[in-house]
Amino acid sequence: MCGRFAVTTDPATLAEKIEAINESRPAESAGPNYNVAPTTTITTVVSRHDEPPDPDDKATRRVRSMRWGLVPPWAKAGADGAPDTKGPLLINARAEKVTSSPAFRASAKAKRCLVPMDGYYEWRANPDLDSGKKARKAPFFMHRTDGGLLFMAGLWSVWRDPKNDKGTDPLSSCAIITTDAVGELAEIHDRMPLIVAERDWDRWLDPDAPADLDFLATPPSIAGIDMRQISTLVNSVRNNGPELLEPAEPQPEQATLL
Repeated sequence: MCGRFAVTTDPATLAEKIEAINESRPAESAGPNYNVAPTTTITTVVSRHDEPPDPDDKATRRVRSMRWGLVPPWAKAGADGAPDTKGPLLINARAEKVTSSPAFRASAKAKRCLVPMDGYYEWRANPDLDSGKKARKAPFFMHRTDGGLLFMAGLWSVWRDPKNDKGTDPLSSCAIITTDAVGELAEIHDRMPLIVAERDWDRWLDPDAPADLDFLATPPSIAGIDMRQISTLVNSVRNNGPELLEPAEPQPEQATLL
């Protein structure tokens, strides 16, 4: 799964780097975030046509701000006019079920996105056999060896209050797609985000084509991905700084996945 990650690239810089139109909301996604948690507003990449639609218009990449935790269009509104999110928080979508799950299948058809990040966190059980204490979990940070961004496959949706669709702003939200972990990453957790290589960006984002089932079923490449154990500071969302990425002390042996 993916329940926490880090991203330090400014949306405007990202848009320039990947040749996209910046439609993000700077006030909600400004500054680096080393401890991104569910329900946070995050930066995503989509491919959309201009509005109003033009038959000759080509879909273009756009950087947009979205809530992490997908809200399906059919979700009911609460008394305050916001979506009722008392059920499970849809931060992840299993790759093998996105085209059949009622919560995700509509998004899988034409609302697919990329979620850029510096890396993501995962926790591995670390039993303390000597003291007899309850098993503890050690946090790890997974990232690119060269320091570049990882782009994870995602799905997005737009929710509107059906009783007041003109009086409130629509809510854009997203989920990160996960797949079976591969290689040494599987030693940390049995699931991992589905990494999208640059060569596959446009194919995944294309709003005029269905989701590529072969891509969803193919194990992702983890070439050039490093993982390192880090401090338990990341366990609390109140902690948010570059120190979260520092190796744990004493520094464990770092694994490079080739």
